Amino acid sequence: MKALILAIAIFILSLLSFNRTVKAQDGPVTILLKGIVSDSASGKALDFLTVNLLTDSAVVLKSDYTKEDGSFAFADLKPRLYTIVVVGVGHQPKRIDVDLTRHRQRTFELPGIFMNQQETALKEVTITTAKPIIRQEVDRISYDLQADPESKVFSVLEMMRKVPHLSLDANDNILLKGNTDFKILINGKPSSMVERSYKEILRSMPASSIERIEVITTPPAKYDAEGLAGIINIITNKKMDNGFNGSVNVNERFPVGGPGAGATFSGKFGKWGMSAFAGGSLYRNPQTSNSINRFTDGDMPTLLRQNGTDKSDSKSGYVGYEVSYELDSLNLISGQLNLNGSNSDGVFTQASALTAAQETLQNYHLISRNQGKGDGFDAALNYQRGFRADKNRLLTFSYRYFQYNNNQENQIGISERIDYPLPDYHQLNEQHFSEHTFQIDYVYPVRKLTVEAGIKGIMRSNSSDFQYLSFDDETGVYKPEPAQTNQFFNTQDVYGVYNTYQYSFKNWSVKGGVRVENTIISADFISTDSEVDKHYFNVIPSLSMNRKVNDKSSINLGYTQRIQRPGIYQLNPFVDRSNPNFERTGNPDLRPSTVNDLQISYNLTKKYSLNAGIGFAFFKELIFPVVVYNPATQITRTSYGNTGQAKLPMVNMSLNYPFTKKWNASLNARAAYGMVEGIVNDVKIKNRGLMYFVNLSSGYRFEKNWRVNGNLNVNGPNLTFQGTTNVRVNSSFSVNKDILKDKLTLAAAVNNPFSKFRNDYRETFGTGFLQENYRLEYFRSFNISLNYKFGKLKEAIRKNKRGIRNDDVQSGN
Repeated sequence: MKALILAIAIFILSLLSFNRTVKAQDGPVTILLKGIVSDSASGKALDFLTVNLLTDSAVVLKSDYTKEDGSFAFADLKPRLYTIVVVGVGHQPKRIDVDLTRHRQRTFELPGIFMNQQETALKEVTITTAKPIIRQEVDRISYDLQADPESKVFSVLEMMRKVPHLSLDANDNILLKGNTDFKILINGKPSSMVERSYKEILRSMPASSIERIEVITTPPAKYDAEGLAGIINIITNKKMDNGFNGSVNVNERFPVGGPGAGATFSGKFGKWGMSAFAGGSLYRNPQTSNSINRFTDGDMPTLLRQNGTDKSDSKSGYVGYEVSYELDSLNLISGQLNLNGSNSDGVFTQASALTAAQETLQNYHLISRNQGKGDGFDAALNYQRGFRADKNRLLTFSYRYFQYNNNQENQIGISERIDYPLPDYHQLNEQHFSEHTFQIDYVYPVRKLTVEAGIKGIMRSNSSDFQYLSFDDETGVYKPEPAQTNQFFNTQDVYGVYNTYQYSFKNWSVKGGVRVENTIISADFISTDSEVDKHYFNVIPSLSMNRKVNDKSSINLGYTQRIQRPGIYQLNPFVDRSNPNFERTGNPDLRPSTVNDLQISYNLTKKYSLNAGIGFAFFKELIFPVVVYNPATQITRTSYGNTGQAKLPMVNMSLNYPFTKKWNASLNARAAYGMVEGIVNDVKIKNRGLMYFVNLSSGYRFEKNWRVNGNLNVNGPNLTFQGTTNVRVNSSFSVNKDILKDKLTLAAAVNNPFSKFRNDYRETFGTGFLQENYRLEYFRSFNISLNYKFGKLKEAIRKNKRGIRNDDVQSGN
């Protein structure tokens, strides 16, 4: 704590010193360019006309719109040649050349600009220029879902395959640069709907309700340090204007999946602004088969064969709402509220046989009925203060409360026993997570330099009440087993300070900073009267640079250090015995792990867009799933441990190429060579292998607003600490039709039409055993979707530019 207080004091003193220094500096004169636009016939001022400021190379530098009095303004301009282009419905475009090269005054006012009305009615004009789907910034890359026609038929989760640096594994878990440790934000803020189980929400969320997906590959210091791979930011709405708009989507997927619906709404009414999104779905997973083969060596080699079936149904829903109120031009209050919930039911059957030298050692048949229920809630309040001297200077105070509950119940019945004495049993696990966050952010722009600083406190509490109840033949009731029943309580307090600087000069843009965090963790096992207390202090640097080679290409360099704090799923010592021969549990003694990540990328935008890069990541004290076989009990247990380190060189490329105005293709590819090693039971384990992912997509637009798309995805083997998975290839074809232009769209798709089932294979090895897991699942499926957009907007809603972003705990799967 002393180190944290010292860091805060140094940070505040350095900021005050910097503030006095920059005020004393004298820089070059910048010019305010302004004008007034009027109708040439009536002389009436024209509002809501678009005004573009272009450089002498015809590049749009800034955009504005005319106010009620017809005025517009562009501030902080250098002395050079510019072109003003004014466009508006019902008027002919106006182009004005402006020469500021010899102007030495701080304000340049254009003479009156008069717009001529269109003399004849124009036929409908179709814009055929494609919107850029991929956009590179200094520390992130974004994917515009609205520019991709397939967003009208697929879910957000399915569209992740097309986003640079992202892929999905065989179980539809998201991988960011091949890593499952990342943070998901909604509109730049954490949300309970993706904290508890992001797959349930994202596969029920229509991609048509999303504006874009940002992948923050080099998170700056203002973000919490957690998330080894980076941050995924899902933007649900674009810049909102006066009036309202929205969308509604209904869809159906079968035989896997089910019906779903989603809707968005945005509006501005005077000083009030609001946005909302909601949705829900039913997800059916028809009965599929699975098998496990485990081979052990030693004095008495054994073979365990298990064959089973799995069937489940779930339903989930979510609601998100944001509201803001402009007290005046300098003060803004905003808030957010998110609710979500889900229920699941499943039946799992299994026939198990353990043999040695063709002699049966153990045999049983198991049926497990599983029930799960979860809900989440979070609310936040923000106050933003601007300054008259510079409205881009901002001071923000934020508070957020967040909680979710996750309850599980398994009822296991066992029959056809041979040398298997374990009675029927029930497992209950009630988990609760809550969090309070306080944050202060300060943004101080000075010409080309922007300074950001802030302090933050997060107070978390996790609890788990888990019970194991065995069936008593004498009484006919289930009784708790004290040795396998416990109550677990965990608190985690994180205090952080950050300071970042972003500077632009000539063709360079540089963003760098440092974050200091102090973590206090305590755990209490109530039933066993034992405690764990730990403290961690971390200094996390980050640096991003962008070099603009020319108007169409740039080079990015990024370095960051990130940490991974264990979440409740990894800490919770609850032992899951759904499969008696294979137990799963957490480890409350886990420590944070760290990664040093270096990336270099090249971005080119011409007729086509290309983003290619290389990187290297080095992981220390990684939190690995650790699998250990116990020959005495003949049980394989999976837990977690800070057991080793990994090196990961990688390359990636994203390409979008329009062959014609109607035909385009895109490629998203990634390859990495994993080198993993660690210690398990005093034995050093090494695992190495090539991992890769390729998504190839192509679409063609026919006449009368018809469009067809095809996708091919190849997932290479996924390397783990003690195993690997098989290669997976899948494909999809979709068609969509605009029934009402830009309003109503009907879409349909078929996934994997050439194969009804897929076989997923996972191999796990360790001291004394080799294990093979097979799973046969439905592969072919069909989607239909109807999407409707409504409303019209004019004037932008003001929203807080800073708010709470708790991105320091690993996302749950």
